[in-house]
Amino acid sequence: MRILLSNDDGYQAPGLQALARALGAFAEVEVVAPEHNNSAKSNALTLNAPLYVHRAGEHVRYVNGTPADCVHIALTGLLDYRPDLVVSGINNGANMGDDTIYSGTVGAAMEGYLFGVPGIAFSLTEKGWAHLDDAAALAAELVHALQPAVLAHRRSADGVSGEAAHPAPWLLNVNIPSLPRAQIRGFKVARLGRRHAAEPVITQLNPRGETMYWIGAAGPAKDDAEGTDFHATRQGYVSITPLQIDLTDHARLAYWAQTAAALSTQARGAAAPARASGGGEGRPW
Repeated sequence: MRILLSNDDGYQAPGLQALARALGAFAEVEVVAPEHNNSAKSNALTLNAPLYVHRAGEHVRYVNGTPADCVHIALTGLLDYRPDLVVSGINNGANMGDDTIYSGTVGAAMEGYLFGVPGIAFSLTEKGWAHLDDAAALAAELVHALQPAVLAHRRSADGVSGEAAHPAPWLLNVNIPSLPRAQIRGFKVARLGRRHAAEPVITQLNPRGETMYWIGAAGPAKDDAEGTDFHATRQGYVSITPLQIDLTDHARLAYWAQTAAALSTQARGAAAPARASGGGEGRPW
């Protein structure tokens, strides 16, 4: 299995290095990661500046860009093959609930998913890299268990004769409790919880007397009921949340369709008198 590994903490981050070692025990791992920390960059792509790729080892390259930049470049020209799986992490801190919208860790895995490659984002629930090797072993355990599905997806995508059609690529968000391996109770599928609004912005004065603004810390959990990722990790489980890209509010489509129809009726009614009186039709202004 060929794995493209990235993250948002930078190519020198302990989380990425630990995960590369653990995955390398049974897979070919190619690292393409940001040069510097790019936390909270989500799916951002760099469109107004050139990107440069540098080598830091035989299978390690870093980019002066975002996590999504790294995966995008890798899949659209940097690599001379298509990886079987895109893995991102291990992140220094949780990516649960609303965090997934902002997370560069999730953004890197999602970029692979957008290109039709299965993706997994791994995060530790606490900052500081506590029990990192245990977390990397758990992440590798999950990836190894998914290897048959990953390879079946590749064969299906390659149109291998006789291979059953495999579902569309999948995207998983995985959060690992910062606990010793012996205290991990197992894996549990969970939905995303919700957080309260972020803490207030922090203001400071720079040496010139100008006000600086720092984004406040993430808010505490608001929806952490049973079944959520917050609850699962608090109970000592590795949470696994399947994600999708469709942001459509399907439950409210009918309501907004009625609103659009009413607006269209009003617009047609307002336009009728103008057409009857000539209303400037055909004039360039």
